[in-house]
Amino acid sequence: MGKAVLSRRYLTRQASALIKFAKSIDNPELAAVLVDRAADFKEKADEKMPAPNPNLQASDVEPSPD
Repeated sequence: MGKAVLSRRYLTRQASALIKFAKSIDNPELAAVLVDRAADFKEKADEKMPAPNPNLQASDVEPSPD
């Protein structure tokens, strides 16, 4: 089974949520961990996403007769 690819939008939303949460807490160590994790999400969001494979079909679709 292939790897799941998370969308850029999802990763950006997760990073934003972590930053917002980090700003709202009083624990500086936890805030630093959250900001670091947000940076990881942002880095992944900035990576080039693989192009979709046009030959893939959903598992419930029968192949067309050629």
